[in-house]
Amino acid sequence: MSATLSNQTIETVKATIPFLMQNGVKLTELFYKRLFEANPEVGEFFNRSNQDSGTQQRALGGAICAFAQNIETPENLAEAISKISNKHASLGIQPDHYPIVGKHLLGAIDEMLNPAPQEILDAWAEAYGFLAGVMIGAEKNLYEDQQNAEGGWNGFKKLEVFNRETESEVISSFYLKTTDGSPLPPFKPGQYLTVRVPDGEGSTTMRNYSLSGSNESDFYRISVKREDARDSATPKGYVSNYLHHNVKVGDLLEIGPPCGDFFLQEHSKDQPLLFISGGVGLTPLLSMLHSSKEHNATFIHCAINGKLHALRHEVESIVEGRDNLTTHFKYSDPSPEDILEHHYHSKGYISAEFLADYVTPETAVYFCGPKIMMISIYQALKSMNHPKELTHFEFFGPQEDLEIIEERQVL
Repeated sequence: MSATLSNQTIETVKATIPFLMQNGVKLTELFYKRLFEANPEVGEFFNRSNQDSGTQQRALGGAICAFAQNIETPENLAEAISKISNKHASLGIQPDHYPIVGKHLLGAIDEMLNPAPQEILDAWAEAYGFLAGVMIGAEKNLYEDQQNAEGGWNGFKKLEVFNRETESEVISSFYLKTTDGSPLPPFKPGQYLTVRVPDGEGSTTMRNYSLSGSNESDFYRISVKREDARDSATPKGYVSNYLHHNVKVGDLLEIGPPCGDFFLQEHSKDQPLLFISGGVGLTPLLSMLHSSKEHNATFIHCAINGKLHALRHEVESIVEGRDNLTTHFKYSDPSPEDILEHHYHSKGYISAEFLADYVTPETAVYFCGPKIMMISIYQALKSMNHPKELTHFEFFGPQEDLEIIEERQVL
């Protein structure tokens, strides 16, 4: 990446790092204000809840700073570029969106520096232009793969909800098929779909939901948690509530093709696999478990209690009669019924001591769940010196919230 940028641009961008570290969030708040005022049509690509809570502004601020810090070491950004390009491809980001973003980013820099020296604007214009080219190229490849897959498409296609199941007090599954009986494109266990719904204001809004079923099925299944408002500063999830309260069997939903770079890798049958999930984070890992029936795999799920433990019976049915598969259900606050009916195996939270019984230096670990649980698992694996290449995770939200940027630079 840096080889195509002038030395002057590299040095000028690096010189802005102290400013970005101190003012990154203010810069991105100003950027989004300018963007939405001048180009409200791009609003559908952004999560309102993350905008309202400020997580999206913090994420972008960290991303811009990470780009500046790694402008001479682009190899550090490869993983981040893959993750973001998949996210963009899932939403339908197009090349003509990049100049819009670049215009308002430079405008925000100029306004904050009141005005910015021309050399800074020129340097960031060149750096952003090259980064945009890299992203556009990566997304072009993804769009081609989507289109060329059997039954594949680009953009959004209407799929029929042919079944709906209540999985817990807050999670429901939606089963999807094509309206004409044509095949659906294959997906990798762990990937997600994008659902686009009306936003009530004449536009649309989109969210990603992991595929929770087997990739050998001739249908898709997503299992969606209804996100209720936790407080006045955290509004309820619009799309999850729309699905829970409005969508019934026979309805059509606009669905994007499978995307995502968190998926089950190729493993030999002798290599142990460990899946750790919490709450609705079980959805991508359950899909992985479906594809690991011939492996030596353990599935650990954490829940508050049995009423909030979704798809327990499905996990149990997968492992039943298979000596190579084991489960462990850990409840933080089991109910009397859970205790009586033996719904769980242990009480409490994930710790390094607990994981020591399941992790060897050869174990491939996949985990997904609430922020605090993921931080605990990540730090536990780090304390055990577990190989990074065998540590795989997905976080439902801006990844900066994991507070592990020192280990994985996020663009």
